[in-house]
Amino acid sequence: MLFVLMTMTMLWQGQAAPAMPMRTLEKGSDSAIDEARQATARTADEWAALWRQHAADRPRPPVDFSKEMVVGVFMGSRPTAGFAVEIVGVREEAGGVVVQYRETRPSRDAMTAQVLTAPYHLVAVPKSAGAVTFEELKSEK
Repeated sequence: MLFVLMTMTMLWQGQAAPAMPMRTLEKGSDSAIDEARQATARTADEWAALWRQHAADRPRPPVDFSKEMVVGVFMGSRPTAGFAVEIVGVREEAGGVVVQYRETRPSRDAMTAQVLTAPYHLVAVPKSAGAVTFEELKSEK
């Protein structure tokens, strides 16, 4: 409740909302999800279904769904190494949650391994009933 009051006060004063805490569950370049997508899991059943699509052969990281939910970004299949995605921040905004992420790509002249990759990042954040939106931040050069 204090976090919500602080956020409302800051928004009223024209300040940016504070970042919500987040905990990385898993991040890497080898997801079985080969289509680019963003995902939200608010229940254990939704988390189990998402995990089966992503990495059915590995144990699922624990999440306390009484307090947390899962958000994730999947880049989909990429033709070489050197691609990555990172969730860099999560904030409450207008009754919902905004997940900020950044994708990186190898430069055109980079020497990369010729191997299929599927970068992803999954994090646990405080549970929210509001809409979850994803905002891609442009990569810093």
